[in-house]
Amino acid sequence: MSKYSQDIEQALALRGTMTVAELSDLLGVSDQTIRRVVRPLQEAGRLEKVHGAIRSMQNPVTAPFQTRMAHNRAAKAAVAERVLDLIADGESLAIDTGSTCGFVAQALAVRRRLTVVTNSAYVASTLAMQPGNRVFMAGTQLRDHDGAAFDRAAFATIERMQVDTAILSVSQAHPARGFLVGETCEADIAAAMSVIAARTLLAADHSKFIETPARGMVALAQFEPAPTLICDAPLPAAYAALVRGMTVIA
Repeated sequence: MSKYSQDIEQALALRGTMTVAELSDLLGVSDQTIRRVVRPLQEAGRLEKVHGAIRSMQNPVTAPFQTRMAHNRAAKAAVAERVLDLIADGESLAIDTGSTCGFVAQALAVRRRLTVVTNSAYVASTLAMQPGNRVFMAGTQLRDHDGAAFDRAAFATIERMQVDTAILSVSQAHPARGFLVGETCEADIAAAMSVIAARTLLAADHSKFIETPARGMVALAQFEPAPTLICDAPLPAAYAALVRGMTVIA
């Protein structure tokens, strides 16, 4: 197997669909190299070509959580540091289960006396062991690929609380479709967390801003008031309309 095969499969598992040019830019190799590596993966049924792009045969949402945590680590860590700057000791937080929020949880380990409600076993375990924190695990049945809960108990726990800040992650940001996640249950949890929060932070590293038409993704509901978007780099010009009215920290 080519040394780039795993990188290509991981990139497509996370994003769903990418063009040859996007993969070339991401890996820093030529278009010809991408095509050469993709061909046997396509023949093996691991990838498929569709509408001028390459699509993973794996649902990006079901990519193992540790794989997602390993992808774009520096960018996600930079986003997490920016989020940390906005959170003070003693705040109450609702945090969802995206891999970027996993980095946020690691960064928040330096804060004290936090009250946290989360549907992520990773976030809960990261913050529960910090002295003075109170952590509420929302849900009882955890998904096997990311340790996230979306059962009725998760929603019931969230709905009983009020918090200062909701910290949410996204799977993709599209200029026309907006901020997207992989499944309806994830959009519903995001909405529930935003409702109980005085403010909402959307955490998204630059790799999530993909102009390729999103397939199979679910748009997040409109937030009221408008959220603050936290990114690690300036946004492409195509996203100006999407973020109008939002505070953007990049």
